[in-house]
Amino acid sequence: MPLPHFLILILAVILAAGLTIWAASAIGIPLFALGFLALLAAAIAHLTTRDHRS
Repeated sequence: MPLPHFLILILAVILAAGLTIWAASAIGIPLFALGFLALLAAAIAHLTTRDHRS
């Protein structure tokens, strides 16, 4: 992946995270609850993946 594409991808991820945090705080969701939901989603995504190793 060329460097400009990588940097644009990183910028997009940072902007999406900032927008998510701003929108959640604007509607009154506590930061702790947002973090907990993100942690729960990551745990579910981790546990539902299969690596086919026995």
